[in-house]
Amino acid sequence: MTEPGGQRERGPVTIAHIAETAGVSVPTVSKVLNGRSGVSEQTRARVEELIERYGYRKPPAKGNDILELVFHELAGMQAVEVIRGVEQVARKHRFGVVISESGPAAATATAVDDLVERRPRVVLAVARLSEAERDLLKTRGIPFLVLDPATELPDDVPFVGATDWRGGQTAIRHLVKLGHRRIAVISEPDLLPCRARLAGFHSAMQAAGLPVEPDLVLDAPLTREGGHAAALGLLARADRPTAIFASSDLQALGVYRAAREAGLRVPEDLSVVGFDDLPVGAWVEPPLTTVHRPLAEMAAAAAELALSLGRGEEPAQTGVEMATTLTVRESTAPPPATAAAAAATTTAAD
Repeated sequence: MTEPGGQRERGPVTIAHIAETAGVSVPTVSKVLNGRSGVSEQTRARVEELIERYGYRKPPAKGNDILELVFHELAGMQAVEVIRGVEQVARKHRFGVVISESGPAAATATAVDDLVERRPRVVLAVARLSEAERDLLKTRGIPFLVLDPATELPDDVPFVGATDWRGGQTAIRHLVKLGHRRIAVISEPDLLPCRARLAGFHSAMQAAGLPVEPDLVLDAPLTREGGHAAALGLLARADRPTAIFASSDLQALGVYRAAREAGLRVPEDLSVVGFDDLPVGAWVEPPLTTVHRPLAEMAAAAAELALSLGRGEEPAQTGVEMATTLTVRESTAPPPATAAAAAATTTAAD
């Protein structure tokens, strides 16, 4: 409201007053204040001019002790581990957790707009946070962190990941120690962690003086179906590999299925190593040898770092990588020729 002569009445300016003066709705002014889309440039300029003229400042959010946990795709057993790790830390610090999904590209803009409207204290994104999303969060003053990044990030973006390169190296060293020489790998090169695992594979093979045959390095999605399709081709070869290193436990389960269809036994005819150490790996028959990624611990560490960012603290280090370890179960054994030679030597000695 204004006084006669165009002078504004004393007292705080409300968003409703700005909307009335601009001739627009309150939600439209809210969109301008929050940097959301859906407002014409002309209307946006008029509202921004009034905001500046009246010196309007958005009231500080109340009760926004919220950590927003954003999944690109909320599915699978790994999501459960992440949520468990984040919620343990949030409870300790009396923070609430909002779980959201950014989804496919068509839905991303709306999802980010909704996130900004909620004004969380900090955002913890799983695997992906695009440049446009990072820029928007920066303009709104919302700190963010990426857990287990799937793509390269700028040096100034905080993240928590795992020693995937070391994990790949450790898996192959285990197979080489058992006597395997023809080792195949199934990877997913579009994902940063998988590229690191593949690099670890190459490093271990080179250190052992073993050649890497291009035909034994296959690309496939990190799914059971992907592992199955890739393994079918590998096991159909006359010179099939004696061991397969899969970039995920789900791929490894697909390898199990392909081995059964080819009439091969695991591990007597084919050794299999997975990656992630999902609970299902201990349940299958035979139990799966796999590289353990401490996902719940990674999520907890990411939540601690995220909350420190939310408090305005400078992180001691931008990136944190947590150690992977090899969980040896019953899906790996010496290759058939080595096992047969060992048995013959034992028999001769008797």
